[in-house]
Amino acid sequence: MSVTDLPAVNAALNSICTLLLFAGWWFIKHERKRQHIICMVSALAVSALFLTSYVIYHYHVGSIRFTYEHPVIRPLYFFILITHVILAAAIVPLVLMTVIPALRARFDRHRKWARITLPLWLYVSITGVIVYLMLYVWFPSAQLGG
Repeated sequence: MSVTDLPAVNAALNSICTLLLFAGWWFIKHERKRQHIICMVSALAVSALFLTSYVIYHYHVGSIRFTYEHPVIRPLYFFILITHVILAAAIVPLVLMTVIPALRARFDRHRKWARITLPLWLYVSITGVIVYLMLYVWFPSAQLGG
């Protein structure tokens, strides 16, 4: 595997995180707390792997420009990318605000923060995959030979 394979790895990690988040939500709605904890801890671990892989890739490659010119696709890509980046930065403190009360058995606070964090974390995970697909698969950048 080379560094150029990392965007696909990152998209896979984001996809796995999305599935874990949905499963964790389903488990807690069905009062299966142990499975909920396993899914959410796994989502955290997968997200940490993603962040590590993301930093390694961008350290070696830098940014890839979206070069596809289309009056709808281009603005849509940048809308998705910008909202993804802003919310990705916000997710780290939100996850901490959600996890710390759970570790302290303050489940009232955990639930309060989880109602905010879960949909935003899902958005970040899903849009991460969409950004990958738009930049590397559907409309490959001219930098990539697309």
